[in-house]
Amino acid sequence: MQTSQSNSTRKKAMLLMALCACLWSISGIFIKWISWSPFLIAGGRSLISAAVLGLFMTVSRIRIQVCHSSLCAGISLGVSFLCFVSANKLTTAANAIVLQYTSPIFILIISALFLHQQIKKREAAVVCAAAAGILLFFLDQLSPGNIAGNFLGILAGLFLSIMFILIGLAGNNDSIRMSGILFAHIFTALIGIPVGASFTASISTREICLILILGIFQLGIPYILYAIAAKDCSPLACSLIGMLEPLLNPVWVFLLDGEAPGPFALAGAAIVIAAVACWCVIENRNQRISKFPTDTEESS
Repeated sequence: MQTSQSNSTRKKAMLLMALCACLWSISGIFIKWISWSPFLIAGGRSLISAAVLGLFMTVSRIRIQVCHSSLCAGISLGVSFLCFVSANKLTTAANAIVLQYTSPIFILIISALFLHQQIKKREAAVVCAAAAGILLFFLDQLSPGNIAGNFLGILAGLFLSIMFILIGLAGNNDSIRMSGILFAHIFTALIGIPVGASFTASISTREICLILILGIFQLGIPYILYAIAAKDCSPLACSLIGMLEPLLNPVWVFLLDGEAPGPFALAGAAIVIAAVACWCVIENRNQRISKFPTDTEESS
């Protein structure tokens, strides 16, 4: 009986994670439809999302924790938000979202350089494969704007990885994790709105409605779904299901806006997503081995 209840709970968590990824994936098309400065878009949607998350944390009695980890993680994630929205305006939505998903590769590199963790051969192969995929992105549409957008997409992935590392060093603490996300939205709003407003010519009612959708349904609610799903959905399952976002994001943009990535970018996207998926599987396997060592490992 308990096993069937556990399986049912796990399935519900996976469905919530899938819905979360689908909602995350609508960012590209809405960003394309809004004519504002990317900083104003990022700041506006984060202001609304901060209100949604703050309400959820209040109802759930998750304490706001101000500490080095939550503040630094918030700043890193906020910079990632600003870079990601800017990348969407300069390059294709496919390039922006897939390059942001290089964050696990940066986690491996940063852990080796600064945390003195040894990279194994299989992990090194994943990094090299992802790097090859990233290079392919720069062979399509070699305009200055497109190249700048690709670099911003990579920066979004870099700062996202820094956020994950900082949260990871703090341990499995819901207050620090949710506080870091809340601070990221506050930081993005404080920087993005005043800076972006000076570079925005006009603001229409339609675009305000689109920003509300982004803030509530693309960022606010998905992070709540993720917080709920993560309790019963394994990190590997969350990571792999989350890859629906880079797969669906360019699909919505192509169907609704006609924007299509070039052939080299498509090949690069396939390589990067495959490399990140492999990393998730390897990481999950290593964690299981460390928690449940074999008899041979125990005897040695």
